[in-house]
Amino acid sequence: VQLQASGGGLVQAGGSLRLSCTPSGRTFSTYGWFRQAPGKEREFVAASDWRGGRKNYPESVKGRFIISRDNRDNTLYLQMNSLKLEDTAVYYCAAGESRLYGGRWSDQYEYQYWGQGTQVTVSS
Repeated sequence: VQLQASGGGLVQAGGSLRLSCTPSGRTFSTYGWFRQAPGKEREFVAASDWRGGRKNYPESVKGRFIISRDNRDNTLYLQMNSLKLEDTAVYYCAAGESRLYGGRWSDQYEYQYWGQGTQVTVSS
């Protein structure tokens, strides 16, 4: 299984960016985005079930980030709006076999498959 993330780049604070991720070959129960800033632990950003009917976000991005998935080509997206300096990080897409609830959404160990990461840099 391969997940290919793309769409990162340099953007000014307040701007928007959309990340894409294409898991190869199959559908998973859960899809997620995580990020890791230099010197920090990997952090949960967003997650969705395969249909997009259930989604989960941490407070730090709620109302600014939107996770979605195109069922036609299995592409996962993360629309990031009103970007802040603290959103600077390497962003990873991930996929998991299990249907998740509650605190399990944000547990990186619930996701078995990971993309290689794409850098997002927000400048002032």
